Amino acid sequence: MKVKKIPLRTCVVTREKLPKAELLRIVRTPEGEVLVDETGKMNGRGAYIKRDVQVLEQAKKKKILERHLECSIEESVYEDIKEKLEK
Repeated sequence: MKVKKIPLRTCVVTREKLPKAELLRIVRTPEGEVLVDETGKMNGRGAYIKRDVQVLEQAKKKKILERHLECSIEESVYEDIKEKLEK
């Protein structure tokens, strides 16, 4: 039987290569909105972060997501991401 390939993605904060399911995708849509992509298929520029609140805090402190998504990110977006991570 053929073994199914597990897609790997790199966390923009820790630089770890992890399975896509262990990461959270943050997207800047063509309209300029920054959203959490639950499906992994939204249009726009995406960045993956590890599903860990400490990693999110590090990304916020060093403005890593802002650099990768090439836009400024409001505090409310970080709160929304934190909510999703704590589920």
